[in-house]
Amino acid sequence: MERWAYEDVLAFAQSWGAVYFIVMFAVAFVYALWPANREGFVRAAYIPLKDVEDV
Repeated sequence: MERWAYEDVLAFAQSWGAVYFIVMFAVAFVYALWPANREGFVRAAYIPLKDVEDV
């Protein structure tokens, strides 16, 4: 088995790292905009505005 050179590992990480980032971004984006998750995000948006007694 041939060992990978630094340049080979670097090229692999740069190319597939970008693909991995784009896929994870798309998954997070779809999750954030999914209609079933809306109520939870709306409730979480108001947490900083609540008083301590309301929590």
